[in-house]
Amino acid sequence: MPLVYPSGLVPADSASVDDRRARARKIKPQLAEGEFVRVVGARNQAEGEFIQALLLEEGVPSVLRRSAGFDVPDFLAAGPRDVLVPQAAVSTARDVLLQPELAGPEPVAAPVAPGRLLEGLLIALAVGAVLIWVIVGRLH
Repeated sequence: MPLVYPSGLVPADSASVDDRRARARKIKPQLAEGEFVRVVGARNQAEGEFIQALLLEEGVPSVLRRSAGFDVPDFLAAGPRDVLVPQAAVSTARDVLLQPELAGPEPVAAPVAPGRLLEGLLIALAVGAVLIWVIVGRLH
């Protein structure tokens, strides 16, 4: 049996095989040892696959499974998922998922002084009272 395909005769599923090989090359072998452990939960399948992609970029293999109680076919892609990684990759996976640059910097709002807040509320109350007085005056 030939070890290569003749030119022009490529199997139909070769794209999926190439994708699986590319993903397998990213996995670090030292992180693929041990029993699978849950490291994080996802709200749905899409979020779970996003987390898996983040982990794979760091060489961490992972498995996605439906959470207990939501493992019925009715949910399909909906429902919570558990992201599992091998025991050897738990600390690496947690480090990847807790990186601060994933979420971006938190916007810092300047604190409002209580006096300015009271002043703004009184101005808004006065403007509202004047508008009501004008509207009621036109009705009579």
